[in-house]
This record gives sequence, C-alpha cells and structure tokens, in this order.
Amino acid sequence: MRGASAAAVLLVVAGCSGSGRSPVVVYSPHGKEMLSAFAHAYEERYPGEEVQWLDMGSQDVLDRIRTEKENPQADVWWGAPMTAFDQAEREGLLERYVPDWDSAVAVGEKSRHGYWEGTFLTPEVIVYNTARVPAADAPKDWDDLLAPAWKGKVIIRSPLASGTMRVILCAMILREIGRGGDEEAGLSWLRRLDRNTKSYAADPTQLYLAIAREEGVVTVWDLSDVMIQIQTNGYPFGYVVPASGTPLMTDGIALVKGTKHPEAARRFFEFVTSRESLLRQAREFARIPTRADIPAQDLPAWIAGLHLRPLPVDYDTLAANEKRWMSLWDERVRGRGHDEQGE
Repeated sequence: MRGASAAAVLLVVAGCSGSGRSPVVVYSPHGKEMLSAFAHAYEERYPGEEVQWLDMGSQDVLDRIRTEKENPQADVWWGAPMTAFDQAEREGLLERYVPDWDSAVAVGEKSRHGYWEGTFLTPEVIVYNTARVPAADAPKDWDDLLAPAWKGKVIIRSPLASGTMRVILCAMILREIGRGGDEEAGLSWLRRLDRNTKSYAADPTQLYLAIAREEGVVTVWDLSDVMIQIQTNGYPFGYVVPASGTPLMTDGIALVKGTKHPEAARRFFEFVTSRESLLRQAREFARIPTRADIPAQDLPAWIAGLHLRPLPVDYDTLAANEKRWMSLWDERVRGRGHDEQGE
C-alpha cells in the first residue's frame, strides 16, 4: 500500500482555517495523487465540505486509530489489507455501515458483520528493473528470490509500517507451514530472503526510486502500485505473478467508530466507492475493483485480461499471528540472513 512514515506525513487541508466548510477527515495509504484527485472531486460535488487527509502506511493508520480510540480524529479509513480491517473490527475501532451495493462484493472480500467493505483486489507480484533484468531471467516464483544470483540485488519495503509487506512475509511463513514445515521453517525462509536483501526501504517512494536507480533490481510489491509507476512515472518496471500463486488481498474502506462527522463520512464513503469513482480509480490509478457489478469491458484491458492464481492463505491464522511474526522478523530475521545455512 502507498504510504509514508508517521513522522513524515502531512495533513493536507483544502481551505482549512476559517473556510466555514464542514470537514471530513480521511486516513489513507493511497498516496497524494489519488487522495488529492478524489478530495477535489468530492469538494466539487459537495462544496460545503472540505476533505482533510493524512497519507501514511496502512499499519501506521491502524496504530494511530488505536491511540485515538477515546477521542477519534478520523472519520474514514480508506485503504489497508483486509487483515488490518479485521483486526480493527475485533478491537471495536470501526462503525458498522453497509452500503446499498454490498451484495456486489463477494463474502470473503468484506466484513462478515458489516464493519468494512472491500474496494480493490491487490495481487502481490515480483517486480524487476527491465533495464537490468531480461524478462526471461526474472524470478518466476517466490523461491527464486532466494537464489545466490540475487544476493545484494533485492530491495524490500520495511514491513513494520506496511500492511502490504506484512501480508507478503506472513504468507511466506504460512506457505512453509503448508509445505509440512513449521513456524521456524518460515522464519528460515525469511532469513534466506534477508541474506539477498541489500536494504529495507522506509516507504514506497524510496522503494520505487531504489529499483528505478538500480540500487537493487528486484522487489516484491502490489501490482496496482507497480502499474502506476509504469504508467505515470515511466519507471522501467516489469512484473511476474508468482507461478505458485499470489497472496490476493482485498483492500478496504470503513468508517471510524466515534466519527465526529458521521453524515459527511458516509457521503465520502459512498462517493469514492461509487461505480463512477471505481472506474476512474481503475483507469487513472490502476486499482482493481472488487464490485462484481462493474462490467469487465469498462475496465482497462490489463485488468480485464488478468488471470490470477491465488496463493492458498489462511487469513484468519495470518491475522492471529501477524503481530507476533513481525516481532520475530524484527528480532530474528532482519540483518540475520548471514546466519542461515544452505540454499
């Protein structure tokens, strides 16, 4: 998910001080381009309101909403993997809201109890710099990332603030368990990846720049953000959907419990998840909508033509273990790849 470290985020306010307009406060990892575009479009539709947004990593959003539980500052949380929304629902941080189009979203892509809705599908892919890596030589599956040929050539987004990377790394632990191993086998796999990793990027922008500048030539990230970098910035990125399957995550949206502007929050929720907005997000920001009532022929050709093989992932188990596994990653994996024996 697009974001920035909590220390670097900026609160962007459209006509904040003395404007006389009613605010709607949005926490999101979707990036300044997409947030600015939809804040502007929303304010044109509702000129009596202003959108105030805070752009940060999805894990940072969850942590911030937790700390503000007794005095909520946000109205809408727009964007994070479903595991983060499930966790927030369990902690009582979300307001129940079921939109009219709820039936167009599959059961596994939304809250079971109406506390969040799936907006986008976010397949995780292997990304490479096409100026340095021929397509034929790019890693084709997750285990290929562990090959000696990639030592010192992999850049990874630091997972501690990133919902996307937390899901990818936890999915690799579950993959090893599913192969007949155990949690330690999963940590061993991650240490072997760490051995090939040159550095951990603090935020997505640093990740993109590191790959584009050839500081590293391979990474893993979500397909939509990769397509944005190709289409908007012209970065020399190619991608591979891993042969054994991709963790196919659902990105969501929810109202924050105790929102101070409930009517505006519901309007913003409905506005950015309308068919019109979802089609714009698909065309301009490479988002893959979850809504089944959007005809494939209306979507960009690359989305309509996608053939994705989901990696089997028990997301309930992932959610139950994510925090602990990331603590173990921090303590026993990061910078410890040289301790791992064998290939």
